[in-house]
Formats: sequence, C-alpha cells, structure tokens
Amino acid sequence: MKPRILPPLLLLLLITVGLSPAQQTPDPKQAELAVWARLKTMTQTDLQALMVRAQAGDAEAECLVGRVYEEGRLVQKNEEESARWLLKSAEQGYARAQRLYGFMSVHINPSVGERWMLRAAEQGDAEVQFWLGYAYENNWFGTTDPQEALKWYKKGAEGGDPDAEVELGQRYEDGEGVEQNYKLAAEWYRKAAEHVPNLGGAGQGKNRLGLLYLEGFGVPQDYVQAYFWFSLSGSEGNTAEAKAHLSLAQIRETDSLVKAWKEQHRLIPEVAAALHLEN
Repeated sequence: MKPRILPPLLLLLLITVGLSPAQQTPDPKQAELAVWARLKTMTQTDLQALMVRAQAGDAEAECLVGRVYEEGRLVQKNEEESARWLLKSAEQGYARAQRLYGFMSVHINPSVGERWMLRAAEQGDAEVQFWLGYAYENNWFGTTDPQEALKWYKKGAEGGDPDAEVELGQRYEDGEGVEQNYKLAAEWYRKAAEHVPNLGGAGQGKNRLGLLYLEGFGVPQDYVQAYFWFSLSGSEGNTAEAKAHLSLAQIRETDSLVKAWKEQHRLIPEVAAALHLEN
C-alpha cells in the first residue's frame, strides 16, 4: 500500500485540533500528581494545620495525613498510623483514600483490598478501575476472571486513565475478549497518547499509535504521523524507521510540530516541581 502523506498545512490543522480538548480539561494524572507535590513541599507549619483539619474529621485531610505517615518525611514513617488515617478517610467515602487503603491491604488481606478498591471504583476512580482490571486478570483476589478484568479496563478507559486506554486498545488490536478492531485500537491509543506526563500509559499509547500509522492498520499508512508519535514517545528505533521514509523538509516540519505539541502540553507548575524533586 502506498503511504498517504498529509499536506503539511492539513497535518498541522489536524494535530492542532487534536490538542484543544487536552488543554481544556485537566489531566487526572496531573491532578493526582499535584496532590503528591503538596506533600513534597509541605512544611511543619503546613502539617500542623493539616492535622487540625484531620482531627476535626476532614476526609481529604485525613487521607493526606495518612500519606504523610507513609512517606515519612515530616514525621517518622509509620505504616500502621498511615493505614489508620487512610481508613478513617475511606470510611467517610473519600475515593482516593479508599483506593490507597485498598492497595495497602490487598497483599495482606485480599478480600479487604478488593472491597475498598471496588468502593473507590464505584465512585468513578479511573486509576483504581484500571488496577481492578489488572487484579482480576492476575489473580490478586484468589481467582482469575478475564471478563471482569475487561469490564474494569473499559470503565477505566472511559474514565480517562491512560494505562486503561492502552490496555483496551491492545485488546481491540489483538482481538482478545472483543472482536478485533484496529480502528478502535487506534482511537484508544490516541486518547492515551494525549496524556501528560508520560508515566507509562501515555508513552505506550504514542508508540502503539505510531506503529499503527507505520503499518496502516486502523488508520491510513502515514510515515509523517508515525514519525510524529514515535518522536513524542521517545522510541528511538521506531522513530528512525519512520524517519527513513521522509524527506528532509518533512522531517524539519514534523520536528517543529513535535516541539509545538510539547509546548501546548506542558505540565502544570506543581507537577513539574514534584517530578523535579523526584529526579
């Protein structure tokens, strides 16, 4: 099949239109990392104020105190105290605490972990929905249930979790548990690809979408698009393969589009600071 190369102006238009929704709606992964960033920059004075709120029964504050004890930066690390505060928050229906307490419990008492993970998932926590899919696929709770796993992967993907979006895309690409559909695979990979920062799922989405463009599965074969997504994913081997099909002018223009995409998908300051501290 002869590859379809989009005219430069049309390619720019398509990519720019594709960027807009990501800029209008905050990425849930960034929102989660912003909370983590608060913990990394919290002072003793901040902690004292947080403790006052937690002791007054504020569910969000209770969850944060639980994470403070888990981290062990401002207080002595204490997993039991962390679990106690997370449970207090979870019992008030705070989904993030339910998820964290479920994760903390699952390898000690699988049934308890499953119960709290399900409670968070039923509130629409897309991250825990992905992990429930993984758990049912990998026998975390004493049984393997492929259909239950697929159900939760779908829910997580529909809720915007990039790892779930990639997993669902892979199912459609492979025809595993669903009818094979490369077009739907490409759609889910594209959703994952739009996420920032790249914590795994976003990078996989970019790379796998690039592979579909490289081969022309579910999308028109297009080496420019393949090179664009590979460049964003950081997959050097695949990037070089797509690049070999392009002219110098196409390479320069696509490199400019990659730079523009990164500018329009910059991290919010709190998240950038948190990742900088981690590194």
